[in-house]
Amino acid sequence: MAPKSRSYQLSATPFVIFAQLLAIAVTTLVFVLYLHFEGGFAFESEDKTKIFNVHPFLMVLGLIIIGGEAIMAYKIVPGDRRTQKGVHLILHLLALTAGILGIVFIFRFHNEIGAKDMQTLHSWLGIITISLYGLQWVLAFFAYCFPGGEMSRRGTLLPWHIFVGMVIFLLAVATALTGLSGFSNLLLSTKGYILNFTGLLILLFAITVTLTVILPRGY
Repeated sequence: MAPKSRSYQLSATPFVIFAQLLAIAVTTLVFVLYLHFEGGFAFESEDKTKIFNVHPFLMVLGLIIIGGEAIMAYKIVPGDRRTQKGVHLILHLLALTAGILGIVFIFRFHNEIGAKDMQTLHSWLGIITISLYGLQWVLAFFAYCFPGGEMSRRGTLLPWHIFVGMVIFLLAVATALTGLSGFSNLLLSTKGYILNFTGLLILLFAITVTLTVILPRGY
């Protein structure tokens, strides 16, 4: 008698674990880059670079790392759907807040050094990303968290909510990578290698987060 065939379905669990390792690695590299090589952070300083440093730190930590964790909340957080939704919403709000502060700091930096705003593709992508992020959060709050929402309407909107959310997340990644590419003249330095590895790990993190969305949760 032939043995019964067994189907093996790949789950999101190993990718969720891998994503956590990548998040730690990216966060560590960003801290090393801006604390060791760039002298740290400041709201006001004679060294204007310290004001600038707050911008990439908040954007990467907020829109990419915390934003990615928010996307994976339904695959990470134990408990019922309501709890997972609450964590998802709060993490996205934290990411959005960090992103807004990051935008504030880059405008402040430009003002301090007398530079013009919105002159690069990176800046255009950044404004588009943060605007869409805020709009997505507000619409999702009223659609899924505000009392009185119709379940049928929520179900209809869900695929679009997921799709648009992933587009915004990948826009944030593209924005970060275009920002890092501005330091291409540092490729042969230690700082340049750290920037390159940070970019590669951010890209790998984005791919891994996307896989956790596609694959079913492991039990």
